[in-house]
Amino acid sequence: MNQALIFLGVVILGLGVLWPLFHRMGLGRLPGDINVQRPGFRFFAPLGSSLLLSVILSLVLSLGLSMCQR
Repeated sequence: MNQALIFLGVVILGLGVLWPLFHRMGLGRLPGDINVQRPGFRFFAPLGSSLLLSVILSLVLSLGLSMCQR
């Protein structure tokens, strides 16, 4: 359990460090991201970016947890 928490902390730290790179790559402006701008109103729902991050994190965490169980 301790190894899994340490791995999760390292993953979160890595995402925090790489966040500016993700933003430059277009994360937040992917197809499926909803951005509505009107005078006095702005709505942003990053559905496509959230889905992509979810898939990536699921793969990374499943690989990391399978390595910790060995």
